[in-house]
This record gives sequence, structure tokens and C-alpha cells, in this order.
Amino acid sequence: MDLRSFSAIHEHVKNGRISCKEIVDHYLSIIEQKSHLNVFLEVYEGEAKARAEEIDQKIQQGKAGRLAGMVLGLKDVLCYKGHHVQAGSKILDNFQSQFTGTAVQRLLDEDAIIIGRQNCDEFAMGSSTENSAFGPTRNDANPEHVPGGSSGGSAVSVQAGMCTAAIGSDTGGSVRQPAAFCGVVGLKPTYSRVSRYGLIAYASSFDIIGPFTNNMEDSALLLEVMAGADDFDSTVSHQEVPRYTQSLQFNGKVRVAYLKETLESEGLHPEVKSKTLETLQFLQQEGHTVEAVDFPLLRYVLPTYYLLTMAEASSNLSRYDGVKYGYRSFQTANMESMYKKTRTEGFGEEVKRRIMLGTFVLSASYYDAYYTKAQKVRKLLADATRKILKEYDFIVLPTTPTPAFKLGEHSNPLEMYLADLFTVQASIAGVPAISIPNGTDVHGLPIGLQVITDLFQEDKLFGFSQYLLENK
Repeated sequence: MDLRSFSAIHEHVKNGRISCKEIVDHYLSIIEQKSHLNVFLEVYEGEAKARAEEIDQKIQQGKAGRLAGMVLGLKDVLCYKGHHVQAGSKILDNFQSQFTGTAVQRLLDEDAIIIGRQNCDEFAMGSSTENSAFGPTRNDANPEHVPGGSSGGSAVSVQAGMCTAAIGSDTGGSVRQPAAFCGVVGLKPTYSRVSRYGLIAYASSFDIIGPFTNNMEDSALLLEVMAGADDFDSTVSHQEVPRYTQSLQFNGKVRVAYLKETLESEGLHPEVKSKTLETLQFLQQEGHTVEAVDFPLLRYVLPTYYLLTMAEASSNLSRYDGVKYGYRSFQTANMESMYKKTRTEGFGEEVKRRIMLGTFVLSASYYDAYYTKAQKVRKLLADATRKILKEYDFIVLPTTPTPAFKLGEHSNPLEMYLADLFTVQASIAGVPAISIPNGTDVHGLPIGLQVITDLFQEDKLFGFSQYLLENK
């Protein structure tokens, strides 16, 4: 029985071939079998079973929501009332959320079942899920390789069949990059399309919640449920939410751009390049306009992204000080030493690195030289990206320069940052982007293809991406 597609699950449940409780039991058995992958930080076994029984009754009464039978995992940065949330960090030891985030609540309101919280890079800072205080997550395609990050646990949960779908967050590629490494669908919606209320902040002008799924239909459905205005988030868009699930048909011819600089990049793996070129050739053969465009600003995307996100992280993470909640060092003599020791012991190396660099960038002497300049460059990059998207319907490029690398392979932070080279452009511009499976390399490691389109055009993105998937 196919439990990787929600439409198939929904059909089985509706016809009485399987119950929600049996679905939960199925996923729990896989979570146990594959515990070596270190995906779940906490499994809500009893709670998930009890909720499944409640939803089975609602189905019998004809009162079930649109997501009845869907079992979800949550990245450990999403607040769920009465449940622990730690952002993969020691600094939030034993902290329980006092409320449920808007996106999570909307899923629960439609009768989704949440099966547990999932491992991630600490405070979503990383590209491999090796920065977690709870140890690394492993890729199900090859456990010696990373799953990508920061939402690595969520990507692997869908890849390994531990749940129907998972909800992660994307700041500079944290949904798309692990989706590519794990061979699943990962969506970054338009910035502000989904409320950030209940998402632990890393960089507030970049962060966005997005789903991991096995197919386009489930991705469209989850965005349809989560998106929309929210009184708790003043930055969320009030634009009407389209029926994304009715946008999966694709007709006509489109104009597709690819960035010459991405395919000429020195660090691009030959098999990733070859798979991307195959897709572009297919589109050309099908009569679509496929053209190379120059994007000389590509070299500035990573430094701009990291300067701005580190600055925002420095500000956002100042609240974790040991005073109000979470971890507190007791090897202290006074208030000042308590602050210093708590933050030194509670945060991991990568988080401390980014806080210190961000604080430096925001310091009075360097604010204009770095932060202000990076904001200006961000506008140039966003304008240049939007200009391409006014002339073309889509930008197509690899999601990542390489397939998944080995655990421990990149000890140099700069090498790790390069894994985000192709994903940060969409984050800087705030436009929607999706990663879809694009075959595997000779070792069986998944390769991803990224499609970018203009603001609030997720409906177009779903239809075109579905067309590409159907022709793989």
C-alpha cells in the first residue's frame, strides 16, 4: 500500500482499507527501524496514536478535515504548545513551547497528525545537520553522507518514509538544499506567504516555513493550508491564497532562463551539470524558449547573504541569556559571568561564530562599511533577479553544486557555506523556489534541480515543476 502520497492515503482511508491508527503504527515502525539515521529528537508515540483514533471517529462521522490521514514531522524550530522545542541547541534545554505557531495550528485544524520533532542544525545555521547539539542526521541513501541542512532531519524523514510529509524552514536554502541531497520535493514559498509566528528566528528578513514532500500535489496542498494573513505576524502578506492544488496542470510554452555562471562554476560537480543540461535540452526539444543569461552578480550572493543573516542572528539570539528560560550555567560568580558562561556553554561553535561576526558587522565602526553596504547589494541582487523574471517565466539551475558530501568532509566553514551557492539568490530576492529530484549520481546519491519564479507565483511554479517531474 502506497503511504508516500497523501492522495493515495486519503483514498485508502476514505474506502476503509486503512485507518489513521494503522498509518501511524506503520510510520512508528519505520522510525524505530531507521533510528540509526538520528532523525527524530522526540517521537510523540502515544499522542499520535490517540489523535489518530480521534480522527478515525471524525472520518466515520463525515467531519474530518482536509488533512485527515496525513502524518507530519516538525523541524525543531517550530512551536507546538506543551511540547519541547530547542532549535537543535543546548541553550534551550528543557524548554516547552507556551503556544502553537500559526502554520502548525492550521495543519492541526485540518486534522493532520504530528508524529514528532526533527533534528536540525543549531538555530538553522548549517548546510549538513552536523551542527546539532544532538549529533548529526544521516542520509538514508548512504548513511556515511550528510542529508544537507539545516532541515536535514525533516528531509530524511520524508526520504526514508517515516512520515507523509514534514515542515521545515528555509533561510538561505535550508529546505531546498536537503531536499536535493535526499531526493524529495522541497519548497521555499515567497517571503511573507506563510506566517512566521511560532518559528524560532534565525534571520527574520529571510526566514520562511516550507514543506518537504514526495510529490508536487502534497506540497501544493500543504502550502494552501498554511499560507495566508495572520493577526500575529505583521509582516505576512494579505494577498489571497490561490487554490494551489488546482494549479498542477501545465499547458503552453514558457520562457526559461539559466544562469551561465552557475553552469560554468568551478565547483560544479560534472554529474550535477550533466543532469541540469539534460533538463534544459528536454525543454528546448519540447519547444520552450531556453536561453542563457548573464548574472555577473552571482559572486556577491554568498557574502551578502552571510553578512546580513549573521547580523540578524546576532540580534535575534541575544534573548538567550539564561535569565528567563533554557540552559543556565551555575559555575558563575555574578550576573555578568552568568551571561558569558551560559552563552559560551549553551551555544555550539557555528552559532557562536555567526553571533560574533554579526555583532562585528553591526558595531558602530563597521556598520556602514559592512551592514549598510550589504543591504544596498541585496537590493541590487533582488532587482537583477526580478528583472530576469520579468522577461522569463522561470529560472532553472542546479539546487546544489554537488551531491551529498560525506560526514565530516567539510571542516572548513567556508567550504560548508559554498553548499548554499545556488540557493541564496532566491532568498535574497524573496521569490519562491522549489527543488525537485533530478536523478542520481553513479553512487546513487540524489541530485536536485531548482526552479525559481517571480513573487507570489507559486501556482505557476507547481504546474511547471509537476510537468518536469512527469517527464523525468
